[in-house]
Amino acid sequence: MGKFAVLLFVLLLLALGYFAVLNEDTITFTVAPMTAYEMPKIALIMLSFGVGMAVMLLYVFVRDTKRFIESRQHQRKQKRDLHIQELYSRALNAILADNEQEARSALEGILHEEPAHMDALLRLGDISAEDEDYLKALDYYRKARDVQPQNIEVLFSLERMMEKTGRTSEANAYLDEILRLDADNLTALYRKRSLLEKSERWDELIAIQRTIIKNEHHEKSRQREQKSLTGYKYEQGRYSLENAAMEKAEKAFKTVLRLDRNFVPAYLGLAEALLRQGESEDAIALLQKGFEQTSSTTILARIEDLLINLGEPGRLITLYRNSTYKEPQNQTLRFLMGKVFYRLEMLDDAFGTLSTVDPSSAPYPELHQLLGSIYLRRRQFEKAAEEFRKVTDMKIPLYLPYCCYRCGYTSRDWSGRCPSCREWDTLQFNLAGNCKT
Repeated sequence: MGKFAVLLFVLLLLALGYFAVLNEDTITFTVAPMTAYEMPKIALIMLSFGVGMAVMLLYVFVRDTKRFIESRQHQRKQKRDLHIQELYSRALNAILADNEQEARSALEGILHEEPAHMDALLRLGDISAEDEDYLKALDYYRKARDVQPQNIEVLFSLERMMEKTGRTSEANAYLDEILRLDADNLTALYRKRSLLEKSERWDELIAIQRTIIKNEHHEKSRQREQKSLTGYKYEQGRYSLENAAMEKAEKAFKTVLRLDRNFVPAYLGLAEALLRQGESEDAIALLQKGFEQTSSTTILARIEDLLINLGEPGRLITLYRNSTYKEPQNQTLRFLMGKVFYRLEMLDDAFGTLSTVDPSSAPYPELHQLLGSIYLRRRQFEKAAEEFRKVTDMKIPLYLPYCCYRCGYTSRDWSGRCPSCREWDTLQFNLAGNCKT
């Protein structure tokens, strides 16, 4: 290639020499209004050629210089990116090893190289949050948001900080922003539901719950959330009942019973709403219907309290006798009926009924406490002592504890939702001995 270029240059010189011999005339070349020069034609040609060559050389010099600078910058950037990648890898390994100091050092090194490094800002925010340094965590998260204002991970991190610092309204605002960007984001929907539940905003929560059901991907998950919707409708009714919004409470409880005819808390809630409006007979009729539907001893206990308070124990005894007639082998009903007789001071009927109960069906102290109390009142002290000896803990009072059949939580008071596992309609009398009191 070099020899060919030399050959072309020699040929160009020969051509110029040939044209110089043929064109000996001069021309006037004006460079300014008052300045002109006379020169041979070939000299003008040579000047033009020289200027063109100079321009080309300048262009090539600028181009090559630019390429050189860009190449050096690219190499430095590659080297810096590789260094940042190594630092981030070291930080992740330190986080996995629970070495917070090493992780923080590596991440801060990244920010020294690249202050807008999104992942480093987020991880430093996470580390500060775990240390409960929420102000520092917020600072990192806000810097990350300045880099990418619509980054969903950043918005989730900010929402989490707002929730931890008790700023519920701001947490809700971040979740709303996420849902504006991604209306079907299930994580945001679940977090939104959790915040609404804490503030007992049941109307909004139910709307969110319906959206969750629509967006759940698996049938099993949809069924679980449909069941939760029933529970939240119950909570809406309970909240309305507590705030004396009777019409809204009745509507909510009736909706629950349409969704699930065996949902015991809804029967109790609707009966309470009727009672507060003076409709005691309707309340009793509803509870009797609920008992026929569910065979729930919790509903039966509520009927017992109502009828005794209304001064109608006869109706209660008739209900128990009809129930035991239909289910003669039901030891639970027989035990509860004996307990009612004892409560009504009908000691002979109580003793006759309780004596027929199989003790193995009631492993907790209540049966023996009742029998011992009856013997004691009859002044049959030896038999009373014998029954009381069967009670494992004499400090346990004469009451039937409630038990959550899901998690085993026990309580003296009934609730429509287990305070421990947060499931609905799981508390029932602990008669089968499944829970420890």
